[in-house]
Amino acid sequence: MSVRGTPRHVACVMDGNGRWAAQRSLPRTSGHRAAEAAVIDVIEAARSAGVGWLSLYAFSTENWSRPSTEVGFLMQLVRRVVRKHAALLHARGIRCRFLGVGDPRVPGALARDFADLMTLTRDNRGMTLTVAFDHGGRRDIVEAARSLIRSGVPADAVTEESFAAHLPFPDTPDVDLVIRTSGEQRISNFMLWQVAYAEWVFPQVLWPDFRAAHFLDCLHAYQRRERRFGGVLPAQGQGPDRSRGGGPGRGRNPHPAPEQPSYQHQNGADRT
Repeated sequence: MSVRGTPRHVACVMDGNGRWAAQRSLPRTSGHRAAEAAVIDVIEAARSAGVGWLSLYAFSTENWSRPSTEVGFLMQLVRRVVRKHAALLHARGIRCRFLGVGDPRVPGALARDFADLMTLTRDNRGMTLTVAFDHGGRRDIVEAARSLIRSGVPADAVTEESFAAHLPFPDTPDVDLVIRTSGEQRISNFMLWQVAYAEWVFPQVLWPDFRAAHFLDCLHAYQRRERRFGGVLPAQGQGPDRSRGGGPGRGRNPHPAPEQPSYQHQNGADRT
């Protein structure tokens, strides 16, 4: 059940799989395999908390530069996870989408599995789960610009709203909260347009160890924020109360610097 201040759209940069494996003297692929449990736990936690939109950064356009053996393993792993959990996601009323998947190097069988899951769940309204796979925020913006030009819109008629309408899945609301695990503090070309006014939290826990309790800690950190969008709160004498956020977010000013969740994880001090 949704509580006051629950973000409408939460996005996760799932970072730390390789370091998790290195700490255990395991191959990097073991870290990717261990990440599956975190993904399912976070999906369930988000749905239970009343989050309407959840986006997960699974594979970036830059990740193609990784060793071919690791990329091949990831393609097989993601296909297995999608096929394994498709029925559960559908039973939970979750609508699934895949953001990206434009590179011809994505195996045809995996692309078909993505398409099948989107078709299976397209009428669900419990929560929208977007998996960013072969995704790049800059590429999305360039493609939107090309689409806008092809549509013949005069330059002076272009607005933020009309531009956003040419992005993939234009009904997706702005991201309210971004969670990046492992303590790293980078955007990494993730949903650049949609995260323009998001709050960020950077838990130290590595993604394979990230669980529902950590996710809820991040939601609580978000709820403690004052979301002013460049204005002031009513208690300061002027401006509308927009502390709950969750609106379309076009044309607002950046947020104040984010605070950190109060917890620290034992793995957070070790990085490679």
